[in-house]
Amino acid sequence: MSLVSTQSEIDSIIALFSTGQFQEAIDSVTTLTKSFPEDPILHNIAGACYAGLGELGSAVNSYEKAINIKPEYAKAHYNLGGAYHELRQFDDSIESYKNAIAIEPDYAEAHNNLGNVFRESGELDDAVVSYEKALTLNPDYIEAHYSLGIVLQDLGQLDVMVKHLEKALTLKPDFTEAHNSLGIAFQELGQVEDAVQSYQNALVIKPDFAEVHNNLGNALKELGRLDDAIQSYEKALAINPDYPTVHNNLGIAFKELGQLDKAVKCYKKALVINPDFPDSHNNLGVAFFELGQLDNAVQSYEKVLAIDPDYAEAYNNFGIALKELGQLDDAINAYEKALAIDPDYAEAHNNLGNILKKLGRVDEAVQSYEKALAINPNDADTHNNLGIALGALERLDDAINSYEKALAINPNYAEAFNNLGIILMKLNRLDDAYKSNEKALALKSNFAEGYGVQGRILTELKKLDEALVSFNRVRDINPDLAYNLGTILNTKMNLCNWDNLESLLSELTNKINNNKKNIIVPFDLLSLIDNPELQRKASEIYAHEEFPKTDSLPNIGLYPKHNKIRIGYFSADFKLHPVATLTAELYERHDRSQFEIHAFSFGPDTKDEMNLRIKAGVDHFHDVRTMSDKDISMFARSFQIDIAIDLGGYTAHSRTGIFAMSVAPIQASYIGVLATMGGNYYDYLVAGHTMIPKENQKYFVEKIVYLQSYQVNDSKESPPDITFTRMDLGLPEEGFVFCCFNNTYKITPTTFDSWARILKVVKDSVLLIFADSQSTKANLTKEITLRGVDPKRLIFADSLPRPEYLARYRVADLFLDTSPYNAGTTASDALRMGLPVLTLKGNSYPSRMAASIITAINLPELITTSQKEYELLAIELATVPEKLKIIKDKLMSNLSTAPLYDTPLFARNLESAYSMMYER
Repeated sequence: MSLVSTQSEIDSIIALFSTGQFQEAIDSVTTLTKSFPEDPILHNIAGACYAGLGELGSAVNSYEKAINIKPEYAKAHYNLGGAYHELRQFDDSIESYKNAIAIEPDYAEAHNNLGNVFRESGELDDAVVSYEKALTLNPDYIEAHYSLGIVLQDLGQLDVMVKHLEKALTLKPDFTEAHNSLGIAFQELGQVEDAVQSYQNALVIKPDFAEVHNNLGNALKELGRLDDAIQSYEKALAINPDYPTVHNNLGIAFKELGQLDKAVKCYKKALVINPDFPDSHNNLGVAFFELGQLDNAVQSYEKVLAIDPDYAEAYNNFGIALKELGQLDDAINAYEKALAIDPDYAEAHNNLGNILKKLGRVDEAVQSYEKALAINPNDADTHNNLGIALGALERLDDAINSYEKALAINPNYAEAFNNLGIILMKLNRLDDAYKSNEKALALKSNFAEGYGVQGRILTELKKLDEALVSFNRVRDINPDLAYNLGTILNTKMNLCNWDNLESLLSELTNKINNNKKNIIVPFDLLSLIDNPELQRKASEIYAHEEFPKTDSLPNIGLYPKHNKIRIGYFSADFKLHPVATLTAELYERHDRSQFEIHAFSFGPDTKDEMNLRIKAGVDHFHDVRTMSDKDISMFARSFQIDIAIDLGGYTAHSRTGIFAMSVAPIQASYIGVLATMGGNYYDYLVAGHTMIPKENQKYFVEKIVYLQSYQVNDSKESPPDITFTRMDLGLPEEGFVFCCFNNTYKITPTTFDSWARILKVVKDSVLLIFADSQSTKANLTKEITLRGVDPKRLIFADSLPRPEYLARYRVADLFLDTSPYNAGTTASDALRMGLPVLTLKGNSYPSRMAASIITAINLPELITTSQKEYELLAIELATVPEKLKIIKDKLMSNLSTAPLYDTPLFARNLESAYSMMYER
């Protein structure tokens, strides 16, 4: 009896198998196997039939029976490898294919299928070897070319991938999947037009291939052909409406077209089909963010991260939304989680830097930007951001280098040219700054920030009319650009251009009362509105926005008690400047047995007479102008300064950030700004009772330290040995001479109304007024004419060296003060030269400054409390010479005894205040 069945019997079973009649084939082979139980072919065929029915366990048993009967049966090993592959038993599959190849080394199909198993199990290099062996045996093996191409894509060998796919398509031009994969390869190589052609070739063969329509949409989107991309996505969805990836991609296309509402609908459809689709949650969050729906954006990102806690991009986007909501610490946490997942995420490093910079942690911001650039050195935006941070650290040369790198990468980067202009302006390279800014504006005609910087440069160049044009251009482009409203008002006040002033002031007041951010620098508000409540609100908004309290340095506690209280004076004005003129003797007068005096200078090292005097008058002079706020704070802490005095406030070149990170355990504000600083890191403000009556303390964040006389002066200054005649100053030989040498930004229309009325009543009188630009002089001439006064009675005084400036006061008869921002240094200078100062006392700190000074010279009769009283007294003093003489005689008599110029007394009073602060 034969041990094997006849060929005809086998052929009949194979015929059934080939037509998919697997059960009939199994029935036949089972019957035949009873007669020929040792026939390996029958067991192998049975295995194939079971595999066809999906009964893989039975298939494996049949193949193994065939192999047990005939161990060298290569086909059975091959088929067993296929069954194990379908069962995902990769190791067993690999072993079976290797057994088949060991028996039959030229078995190309076994090499190819072994490659497939290696590919699925992630052993890509072994897969390549297997496919290449298959192709060595059969160079026209289409499937091997295709499969090798897919593996090469995963290995990043795209050029070689293309060659194999093109070979497969040469052998089989209607191989749709190969056309699709070739399109993917071209797209990854950046050959997007070629990718489009490949996808279109695939769709000619198989028009209902949804995946290819999706891929074609992606390629068209990459080419910027968004409308065509949308059509492709919609075709894919017509074929397969439940394809979440396509809904997601369609949403991305709508978003790029700015059709955010449609994008949101697409993302939501994707999530109806697959609620756990993290990409759609993330993209939905981005769309909500751009729609300004920040809370919805946050919820979307939270859903992403609940599904996929390792989604770095979602953490980054989450951080962006939290930043916009003002939740800065949470934003930092989100960025740090993104970077923990992906340390090479350059965008997250950059975004983290932006937050740190905003929080005043500028050194850390620099580190973040540098990490981003180490990953992606060709990111112009990050170079630009690094430049901004370096500029904030006063590393100006390094900042210039960063901007130049940004511009080397992107020569059309308007923002970088603009920021470079800011640094050049800081370096006083004004012509270079203007040229850089011009390039920015040539590149971006509606660049509000660029026009703002242009205005600042023109202001430094003393071209205020042109500056105002620039600031008004900003307002036309972006009415809400930070601080532009305040800058327009300040520029108009300097120019005495009062057109539309009431409307602008009303807008300013409303915005501050509505807690709008970035409206005005507090110093610029002082000359505009006599309202201490509004001034406090503006200062608090400004401090919170620009100089929030920072924990970038450890908390500072009280130092061990020193033998001498260590005082640190901080200023940019230790040079020929009103602050230095007033304070120079104070440093010299401090009791060195009780106090150790430090000066921290962040202004230019001018080496002028006043600069040298102050250096000699303190115990330690520290030039810290090139140091960052953090470095200055650390440096000052190294000396264990007990009390830090901010002499700058919010004036030009001040460094409030030093105080925001606590430079000393006790911090006080004096003379720099006549209002609260608004930051809770200032403990005290030094003032006089007249300036801040007790009922006004509620308008100050700081505790008020009251001195008998608020303003320090230099008692050592001698009257100049200079005599001017009226003719020398362009004054008429006869007639009363009023004067005001306050800065022109302090002159309000209301004050000017009073001056015009006074001139009208006092016959032949003139007003000698300081104005430092032709435009300002022209505007004041226009305004005095509008008020019915001959403009020849308005005589302009230019800036003079201090001795001549002081001597000029002797020629005038009465100083008329401004309101609501009074004379300060000019008031004490006028009084020193024997010239009475008439003031109008208001409600706010700066509107009571001159009253404080006049009180300290014991001349309260020169203080008025209404516009009418101010005008009547000016007229009376000008028309009743006897009364004016009595006041002048009293003034001259008081000069040597009144507290105003008694610097030793002032120093003792201030030291008593310092001792009280220290003991508390």
